[in-house]
Amino acid sequence: MNSFMNKLERNFGRYAIPNLTMYIIGLYVIGYVLELVSIRYNMIPLLTLNPILIFKGQIWRLVSWVLIPPTGVSILTIITLIFYYFVGNNMERTMGTFRYNVFVFGGMILMIIGAFLAYGTFLLVDPENAAQIVTDYASVFSTYYLQQMVFLAFAICYPEVQILLMFIIPIKVKWLGIAYGVILLYSCLQGLMVGNFCVFFAIGSQLLNLFLFYVQTGRLSRFKPKDVKRRHDFSRNVKMAPRGITRHKCAVCGRTEETNPELEFRFCSKCNGNYEYCQEHLFTHQHIK
Repeated sequence: MNSFMNKLERNFGRYAIPNLTMYIIGLYVIGYVLELVSIRYNMIPLLTLNPILIFKGQIWRLVSWVLIPPTGVSILTIITLIFYYFVGNNMERTMGTFRYNVFVFGGMILMIIGAFLAYGTFLLVDPENAAQIVTDYASVFSTYYLQQMVFLAFAICYPEVQILLMFIIPIKVKWLGIAYGVILLYSCLQGLMVGNFCVFFAIGSQLLNLFLFYVQTGRLSRFKPKDVKRRHDFSRNVKMAPRGITRHKCAVCGRTEETNPELEFRFCSKCNGNYEYCQEHLFTHQHIK
């Protein structure tokens, strides 16, 4: 997976949009303005990702749904947008501009596919009411779940970062990530059990996008039999070395084979210099040029 992304980046990396989060926030601002206008003219229904109306020729809905902001207008809107920018900007620096673009646009494409899959599923199980149900739940296909995945990706990369919950309670991002992940997974499965396929495919498409991101980090490789054996052999060889001598040290977290013998360390070919990283930071660190 990682080699495939490297190949894509070499061929299409020049087309990546830098500072993508700022442009997304700009779209949200337009969406908030439209929400305020909708109080009188009700324009938001014209933007939703509704497969039925797309089939009828309203092609703009394939793009216009991105204008619908993930949260409603409130006194916390500015703070929310600042937080989105903080998370998105850090993810772009961590993943690189191209991979962050792939993550965001990939989530949008998967959301569109999820909307059509939901409509197709309703046609199979309830053809008489399929059109009405999809129209009623068209607002589910929004950027809300996409932003949730960006936050969960941030929690995976920076689990120890501390934020103030409700501006008062200090809490590490990893605990919020676990809580949001459990809630989203429960909502997804509940949507499947009660037959709400719009919710199921809306959340499921984004969880798939998050899983593909996790695969790119290389962390699943630790479950491969070859890697399990390699770590076992490495741990055994380290124990044979004289104590106090550190051969491997992660340039990000500072962990060594002495403090964490279960980790595997590798040098990064993209960094200028002999920088070594542990398995967890090999694919998520910022390259040193």
